[in-house]
Amino acid sequence: MKEATHFPIIIIGAGPIGLACAIEAKKAGIDYLILEKGCLVNSLYNYPVNMTFFSTSERLEIGNIPFVSNSPKPTRNESLEYYRRTATAFDLNIQLFEEVQNITKEAEIFEVTTTKNQYTAANIIVATGFYDIPYLLQVPGEDLPKVTHYYKDPHFYAFRDVVVVGSQNSAVDAALETWRKGARVTMVIRGNEIGQRVKYWIRPDIINRIEEESIKAYYNSTVQSITEKDITIQTPDGLVTIDNDAVIATTGYQPNLAFLEKIGILLSDDAIRTPFINEDNHESNISGIYLAGVICGGMNTHRLFIENSREHAVKIIQHINTK
Repeated sequence: MKEATHFPIIIIGAGPIGLACAIEAKKAGIDYLILEKGCLVNSLYNYPVNMTFFSTSERLEIGNIPFVSNSPKPTRNESLEYYRRTATAFDLNIQLFEEVQNITKEAEIFEVTTTKNQYTAANIIVATGFYDIPYLLQVPGEDLPKVTHYYKDPHFYAFRDVVVVGSQNSAVDAALETWRKGARVTMVIRGNEIGQRVKYWIRPDIINRIEEESIKAYYNSTVQSITEKDITIQTPDGLVTIDNDAVIATTGYQPNLAFLEKIGILLSDDAIRTPFINEDNHESNISGIYLAGVICGGMNTHRLFIENSREHAVKIIQHINTK
């Protein structure tokens, strides 16, 4: 059997924080490998094509590489270009489209099994984000091809009857963009208003479109069932069934906490299920396994962002460097 390749550090996830960890390791002269199950910055790639970040470009920077954008709020495409350029500038060691399936520990060495290879490592950094597992509607018809939890491009929905489920940034972007491409848009909103976290320059736009009835909105409502031709909505006035060609369910996403449990990371008993970490160095309850980025917040995925997670990389590598 071929001997597994060994690295002092294996980083799981090639998102911005995973890249930041690799950059800090390289600066410290520590060999490493990044393993990523998808493409480079896979979560950002899956954002809507026309998305604009809430953060300014300098808050998305890593490795002291300037992020120059055409406006104060960078776009998805600009961010993809920036992180590609950063990975190239540091010549980062990345294996893409290679998913980590399991991690076990033998003595002081971790054995890492992926879809392609076996590795060993002295330290593991988990920086897997939260964009891969959508919250499901749990209704009949959700598995139909016309239903998606990942909105990409508005042209696909032109001149069609589209239902957008949700009230936060992703839902509002999908509703406005598809409406502007000629879709007949209906929003299904669980609460009684458009989300307060919606980008401040977008929120008035969607509210005005709803008030003028260009976009229909059912507040305090939920989807009950979906068929090939229509969708049934539970509203305060009873069940409503409308014609429907496509459903964009922007119901949010959750981190892969099952993977953390599988490798032995302790989670809190409350609903947030926060992973155990030492806040000083981000080491978990397992010596040698560190957590970085939004995964540290458990189910509270709105607490940590690129701009306030970059420091995790510095803390982790400093701690590893003292061992």
